[in-house]
Amino acid sequence: MQVTGALVDENQNVKLENIELEGPYKDEVLIKLVGTGICHTDLSVLNQEVPTPLPIVLGHEGAGIVEEVGPGVTEFEKGDHVVIAFAFCGECKMCKKGKPGSCENLGKLNFEGTMRDGTMRMRQQEESVATLFGQSSLSTYSVSHKSNLVKVDKDVDLSIMGPLGCGIQTGAGTVANKLQPEYGSDIVIFGAGAVGLSGVMVASQLGCENVIVVDINQERLDLAKELGATHTLNGKKVDTLEEISKITNGGAQYAFDTTGVPDIVLQSIRCLAVDGVVAVVAVGGEVPIHIHQDLVMPNRSIVGVTEGLSIPSLFIPQLIEQYKQGKFPFDKLIQKYSFDEIHQALEDTKSGKTIKPIITF
Repeated sequence: MQVTGALVDENQNVKLENIELEGPYKDEVLIKLVGTGICHTDLSVLNQEVPTPLPIVLGHEGAGIVEEVGPGVTEFEKGDHVVIAFAFCGECKMCKKGKPGSCENLGKLNFEGTMRDGTMRMRQQEESVATLFGQSSLSTYSVSHKSNLVKVDKDVDLSIMGPLGCGIQTGAGTVANKLQPEYGSDIVIFGAGAVGLSGVMVASQLGCENVIVVDINQERLDLAKELGATHTLNGKKVDTLEEISKITNGGAQYAFDTTGVPDIVLQSIRCLAVDGVVAVVAVGGEVPIHIHQDLVMPNRSIVGVTEGLSIPSLFIPQLIEQYKQGKFPFDKLIQKYSFDEIHQALEDTKSGKTIKPIITF
């Protein structure tokens, strides 16, 4: 079938193009997209900071309605509302342990351009077009493996659910599933984007005594306060480490860096108390850590986290239930754009004007 997708060509230009989409084949589902989030991973693929095959169709935070199911699919039927999460193999040791976010084939299945069976589903003028995250959901339709999909209730606004499949799941899950801060503990979150603010909402719900957010955008810091932060620090105006030490009486038990900026990652380590733990979800360069002083003597730990260490089929419904109860208002992060406003949405993501853009179809 012919679809319209946000295609990145060999010159790293993105255009809305007509593409031929095949499938669904065995264990796959055809989805009519309703809304798809944009995050910095899309920008990283566009500029090839994250290398992928080109051409490729962007989009990895899709939500839509099942249009057709392929052979072997009994879990879904036409008309179901679904969120499309990241791709995982389901067969490696980590997947079998119930840790799809630690799938040993995560990089291959999400960034090497093929579907789970190693083939491609999209073509343009006889040229193969790569798939991102096994979905390429910045498109009017998507074919995805059934394991990527999470069925959601029809009484929620499907158009805003897509980011639960990646960015929001990453922030919420890193706090809830990996760090697991105790009631009354302190946590510092660096970066007030969609990932960081999702972590703020969870940390507040878990009863952290001090939820400290560090950023340089005052509007985002104000929103962090609205979402549950107890303290906000503008990194341009204060000595961040000194202020954190004052608030926590010597250092926080937990920190979460969402910026990937080497100097900020280093701050996230050094803001910790003895035996503290920092989670990182991306680092954009070398971090000059002094192993003995920063880690060994204070018994600190650094942990890397992918996709919030979540099981999407379990975690996403939990987040939606919290949203319905008013406890996880992630809709406050969102601004909607039409598909033909894709370039503006990408630019607003890059500039930070919009926290979480969603393309609606």
